[in-house]
Amino acid sequence: MISVEQADQILGDHLWGSVPERVSMVDALGRVLAEDVLADRDFPPFNRVAMDGVAVCFDSIEEGQTEFKIAALVAAGTPEISLEQKAAAIEVMTGAVLPSGADTVIPYEHLKVGDGSVEVIQKPEKRWVNVHRCGIDAHGGAKLLNRGSFISTAEVPVLASVGLDMVSVQSLPRVAIVSTGDELVEPKITPAPHQIRRSNVYAISSALSRLNIKSTLIHFGDSELGLQGKLTALFEANDVLIFTGGVSKGKFDWVPAALGDAHIACHFHGVAQRPAKPLWFGSGEGKTVFAFPGNPVSSYLCVYRYFLPWLFMSMGAERLIEKAVLAEDFDFKAPLTYFLQVKLERSSGVLSARPIPGGGSGDFINLIKADGFLELPAGSGKFKKGEVFDFYGFRF
Repeated sequence: MISVEQADQILGDHLWGSVPERVSMVDALGRVLAEDVLADRDFPPFNRVAMDGVAVCFDSIEEGQTEFKIAALVAAGTPEISLEQKAAAIEVMTGAVLPSGADTVIPYEHLKVGDGSVEVIQKPEKRWVNVHRCGIDAHGGAKLLNRGSFISTAEVPVLASVGLDMVSVQSLPRVAIVSTGDELVEPKITPAPHQIRRSNVYAISSALSRLNIKSTLIHFGDSELGLQGKLTALFEANDVLIFTGGVSKGKFDWVPAALGDAHIACHFHGVAQRPAKPLWFGSGEGKTVFAFPGNPVSSYLCVYRYFLPWLFMSMGAERLIEKAVLAEDFDFKAPLTYFLQVKLERSSGVLSARPIPGGGSGDFINLIKADGFLELPAGSGKFKKGEVFDFYGFRF
């Protein structure tokens, strides 16, 4: 077996070859940027009125003036006009261009509005109040988004604002997810007493769908009859194969041998960790294969601790590993890295992780109670409240 750290190194040495491609901005959600995004103008591009009210010259306020005649009305979308007389005011609506010659907006709530004039009942304390000044958010040419950034609902309006109706993103792999074992049946089928409904493939597929990857779901029974032809077809149609089950040392764990026969080189098989010790990883002829243990918690861990980080690296994505503080003492004596299921709690800005151990790698019901895995390194086996560890969340 290799260590978790060695597994990370090997994964980093065998990345998938993602390349840039252009997609519509409306289809870019969940993708990874393949280009820097620059501001094509100042943001905001003009002195923008931030409150409905009147625009005035602050010098008039400082000189003691409290009554202003209304010289004009400006709505959002109207070209810039000028405040010609310092003693006058211009009614302005939120989003409008601040008239030149004005530098302060007094909201209606601070005014007594008359017929063609206003009286200030609450004076502004400083110049430029209620004005979103030109270029204060970003200047033209400034980098707004870095290549490698994930496009979330926060990034989409930025793309629209700089005119990127088509945007360069990293390509996505074609992925097939293969469950194995005669004990598995489809969710719609009532299982016999010796059977269970297959769920791992749906957990993995759901995680990938959050990244806009539509995966193909396949099931192989324990018989190897005709398997080689099926594998050949899968490799022709996909860039990445993910197996769940059939990867340990039992007599029906045929996946490693079948992959070897298909000329997929094994880079590692077995990681000193719990759960998911039998994790398998290999590649060949431009294809990449992950084979996860069949126990649901093991499979689930492998998705978030290994597969997704590997995929993010393959796409050049910016991804920081979160940290969390252990909320209570925890002991684990085996000389393995332990991935502890935890529930997150936030207090005074600190991300705290409370252990939710569960009933082992088969207890997928326990995942409902948890937010992710805290990675406890191999070593003393005694982990103290207040220590900080890497956290891999699955509620993103």
